Amino acid sequence: MLKHELLVVGGGLAGLAAAVEGKERGLDVALVSKLHPVRSHSGAAQGGINAVLDESENCHDDSPERHAYDTIMGSDFLADQDAVKIMCDEAPNVIIEMEHAGCPFSRTGDGRIARKAFGCTDYARTCFGGSKTGHHLLQTLFGQAVKYQLTMYTEWVVTRLVVSGGRCHGVVCFDIESGEFVPIAATATMFATGGSGQVYSTNTTNALTSTGLGISLAYRAGVPIKDLEFVQFHPTGLYPSSILVTESCRGEGGQLINNMGERFMKNYVSEKVMELGPRDIVARSVQTEINAGRGFDNAFVHLDLRHLGEKKILEQLPGIRKLCITYAGIDPVFKPIPVWPSQHYTMGGIDTNEKTETEIIGFYAAGECACVSVHGANRLGGNSLLETIVFGRIGGSAIADYVPNADAPVESKLADAVRQEQSRFNQLVKGSGKENPYRIRDELSFVMMEKVGIFRNKQDMAMACARIKELKDHFSHIRPIQTNKSFNYDFLWVTEIEGNLDAAQIIAESALAREESRGAHFRTDFPTRLDDSWLKHTICEYTPDGPKLDYKPVKLGIFEPEERKY
Repeated sequence: MLKHELLVVGGGLAGLAAAVEGKERGLDVALVSKLHPVRSHSGAAQGGINAVLDESENCHDDSPERHAYDTIMGSDFLADQDAVKIMCDEAPNVIIEMEHAGCPFSRTGDGRIARKAFGCTDYARTCFGGSKTGHHLLQTLFGQAVKYQLTMYTEWVVTRLVVSGGRCHGVVCFDIESGEFVPIAATATMFATGGSGQVYSTNTTNALTSTGLGISLAYRAGVPIKDLEFVQFHPTGLYPSSILVTESCRGEGGQLINNMGERFMKNYVSEKVMELGPRDIVARSVQTEINAGRGFDNAFVHLDLRHLGEKKILEQLPGIRKLCITYAGIDPVFKPIPVWPSQHYTMGGIDTNEKTETEIIGFYAAGECACVSVHGANRLGGNSLLETIVFGRIGGSAIADYVPNADAPVESKLADAVRQEQSRFNQLVKGSGKENPYRIRDELSFVMMEKVGIFRNKQDMAMACARIKELKDHFSHIRPIQTNKSFNYDFLWVTEIEGNLDAAQIIAESALAREESRGAHFRTDFPTRLDDSWLKHTICEYTPDGPKLDYKPVKLGIFEPEERKY
């Protein structure tokens, strides 16, 4: 049986950061990824990574404390402030280390790391590499993994997290090429499986690989899930494909325009802020314009870059120009970009502390699948790449401290889990009905967009909860899956659809219970933030009848909650 001291599940930035840190600390580390790490969705992050560097004359009064304040304010005060402080304090070190490892950050004329302003701050603290920052960081960390000769099991998919007696013993993987189930025993297991955007598959910036499976595997193994009702919609997904159009466009001066030729953000936030308001507010503003008939074709608004000039667009936003030409048939040098709000980020996830530890001994999580809660109810642009590397590294270090005195995994538990997974596969091959799993996937996405989207209310969400239960019942009667073992993507996709159903149910049930508006969770029937009742985290635990909801307090201590104004 394969066995490692640290097993990382997920090959994006959080997973690679944890794996590299573990290797540097002398652990036997392996990484499992369902696709090659450099194809992970971290590479789709375009805009930048936030950090306060002390070399800029324009930001001489910026500080990690100010970065923390902006993050906590942006979170609508749901972020845990101890974790936010750790992230912001570590940010400069991350940039320096990534630069020393070879990350090609864009430069100013005098050779310094270039930075721009993103939303919700007065400071230019977002470091970037053209409009491919995530791609550059991913390639850099993958290079470090190769340097340390990291063991990688690519095109292997984890289908079961093995937990027994309150301890994690490892995972069961499905080897896509061979079709075999393979157990991997691990003293410590870290999930870094990314976001769950395919729950909203009809309109998401997320890749097809970003499903609810990672959340579902942890949830069904008894790990609490936190704050999953907070789902970020990016204001500028390319219409109609929903490919991300980075916040950098607005950071460089791009303007949002309705069909009346009006730069409409002045009606929603101060003229000082305009297009650089928090993403939840800008997304709601865009959708409000569309709903009021002030969009184009009642579907989108324009993001206008033409006034920036061809030189600036080619220098600062070359990737966006290429995306627009390729996928929308327009050149933003000469025409405005059609955009609409698209599901983008999962603020909630597997409940962890600031060391990435969960309630299950030996099980850790980092990155978008986790909720250490640095984003709270709304994430700021530039903080997601930062979170992945900071807490990936912290998790790798915490595991290095844990492993020497930890009990060995019990291999018999994994052998039992393999038999259970093979039995599940056999049952799916036999089939128990005629339901089309891909119709279930599409209907789930439609229900989530229509009923648990940007604007929410009790009636819609109650309907969504009821429909999700029906779809879960339909899923138990799907038609037989394909019988081939090798490259059986039907089995993989059906497994991911089941994960999406679990994640959707947690989102909808949690959102229905939270009777307030906070950050990305906006209810038309409860339009205000209610700190006396709802300044707390939602905690969901698995039961056969659906999620069991509980709550725990937000960690304050640095900044007291205040009204959120921009």
